[in-house]
Amino acid sequence: ELMKSIKRVLEKGNLVLTKEVESFEKKICKYVGAKYCLGLNSGTDALMMSLWATGISKGDEVITSPISFIASASSIIHLGAKPVFVDVKEDLNIDPDLIEKAITKKTKAIMPVHWTGRICDMVKIKKIAKKYKLLIIEDAAQAMGSYYNKKHAGTFGNISAFSTHPLKNLNALGDGGFIITDNKKYYEKIKLYRNHGLKSRDNVEIVGVNSRLDSLHAEVLSYRLKRLKNIISRRNNNINLYNKTISCNQVKIIRSKKKFVDAHVMFITLCQRRDELQKFLLKNNIQSLVYYKTPLHFHKALKFLGYKKGDFPVAEKLVKKVLAFPHHQHLTKNEIIKVANTINNFYKKKYENSL
Repeated sequence: ELMKSIKRVLEKGNLVLTKEVESFEKKICKYVGAKYCLGLNSGTDALMMSLWATGISKGDEVITSPISFIASASSIIHLGAKPVFVDVKEDLNIDPDLIEKAITKKTKAIMPVHWTGRICDMVKIKKIAKKYKLLIIEDAAQAMGSYYNKKHAGTFGNISAFSTHPLKNLNALGDGGFIITDNKKYYEKIKLYRNHGLKSRDNVEIVGVNSRLDSLHAEVLSYRLKRLKNIISRRNNNINLYNKTISCNQVKIIRSKKKFVDAHVMFITLCQRRDELQKFLLKNNIQSLVYYKTPLHFHKALKFLGYKKGDFPVAEKLVKKVLAFPHHQHLTKNEIIKVANTINNFYKKKYENSL
């Protein structure tokens, strides 16, 4: 079915800003409950353009999380602004109770990162933003299909950025992304900017960039969007099976809270003796991945921000334990049970050897 969709687009001979892109954008608006959507060439560009459209510029400060992919911080830096980190809670998301302490006269926005598809505490964050008159730019790169109180991720702030990288649950064939917003001004600015600033073929209104989602990606995403709820449901079932089967106390599974629906782009757990467990799983032909070993403020590229070891103790502690187990929708029940039992066996052996 997917190959038929691809062939249909290729036969048209036009892959730039066609009806397929516009159709995908409309479908996203309907799915998430937003007025506007624009397809872009990556989630990173979606973040940068969201910041740019809202007026973030040189000298401004944007509060965000130290646990994320580098794009969360680099998108702020590329605009000449400064990322200001706030420590996380045990669920790996930014701790809203620490945000106010980080606000200065230069603070212009808060960028919550919905890590692994788990929505941050947007009720508290919105109250803080309103109190201090700050913008909210949601990094929803991993949160397509996530909800809080039946409200979709990305619809809590002023504008939001999503990624359609192949590792996401709504994925294109390569890099891709999009923004959503209810603000027509932001929408029109980015629409112009993503296409070289072209108002028409021979009328350049502003100096823009090339960040267009191509038609082939748009068609693939439209195809996969219809299956997204089923994909997330199957992933949730796999995680529930892990919950029932993993019996050791050394693995902490971060549970979903009431009124929250997590997209579960990744199934990240907190494991004692993480590195030893990962090697043991590999010996048993089971892949596991670490997202990520290094908090953002420890990276060489961000040393200029001036943070040091101990500044964000919770984040620094949790990155030593994070480990993602396979949970995708194509796994069978027996395969999930095999992984869970292998984990149980590892800790059983380690415990017995320590007696």
